[in-house]
Amino acid sequence: MKVVILDAKTLGSDLDLSILNTFGEVISYQTTSAEETLERIQIADIIISNKVVITANIMSQTPKLKLICIAATGMNNVDLDAAKFQNIEVKNVSGYSTKSVVQHTFSMALYLLEKMAYYDACVKNATWTNSGLFTDISHPFYEISGKKWGIIGFGTIGQGVAKVATAFGAEVSYYSTSGKNLNHAYPHQSLEFILKDCDIISIHAPLNDDTYNLINENNLPYMKEDAILLNLGRGGIVNEIDLAFELDRRTLYAGLDVLEQEPLTLNNRLNEVKYKERLLITPHIAWTSIEARKKLLEGIVDNIKVFMEKV
Repeated sequence: MKVVILDAKTLGSDLDLSILNTFGEVISYQTTSAEETLERIQIADIIISNKVVITANIMSQTPKLKLICIAATGMNNVDLDAAKFQNIEVKNVSGYSTKSVVQHTFSMALYLLEKMAYYDACVKNATWTNSGLFTDISHPFYEISGKKWGIIGFGTIGQGVAKVATAFGAEVSYYSTSGKNLNHAYPHQSLEFILKDCDIISIHAPLNDDTYNLINENNLPYMKEDAILLNLGRGGIVNEIDLAFELDRRTLYAGLDVLEQEPLTLNNRLNEVKYKERLLITPHIAWTSIEARKKLLEGIVDNIKVFMEKV
């Protein structure tokens, strides 16, 4: 068996991939462009890919390929219908990053909530040193306790956020984008209600026809002054041009771990927002804790083992 890893760099250099050698010859590429994909997988029985797109045209030219292991939960980078037609199994790994994403959600929320951009800078640029005061309360912040936290997308991650927010003392409500993930422990509200009522809103939904451009110029104005919007779901759910306009127009805060085009492009309107301390962007890292990536690798190994037992 030949196992080809197409984008090993996305798994991290600290992860030991040698366990994959038990399945056969492993050929590992740090990254793979669209132009390189076909040539690299033509010899493969099994491929491992995080974000490399595998199209119907590519699969039609890979007669040896039997298994595609997606090093992620989302399967939108593989043409699933074509894979089925070609009798190629496609396996993902779900649930590996829940704790990591929940933790990052609160890292972003607290960074924005407590005005950390300002306070970090005021120490490093000697503003505090030169103030003559033992403290600096020029940028007041509030507590999560007693505030309203709205969650858009109430799957495993959304429900994990709800538990932690409740532990902080927040009043939690949610909007299920699919209408399927209902939990009677928390009130299910409309999207409009969540946007109008909540002080902190976090998004943990998948990207599909129903969620694309879900947050846009028509409903962003519903949000309260000083509210925080967090997107840890998928880029494309929040219209970035509309968000940038709203951030410039009034006092609003946003934390984004995902963007419609990644990495962030130089011409992205978000680069030009006036009040940069009100915007936090992290490079799609919510899922990447050491523990989460180890669980991801374990899931990939398990998927290959199950496949090998059937061969």
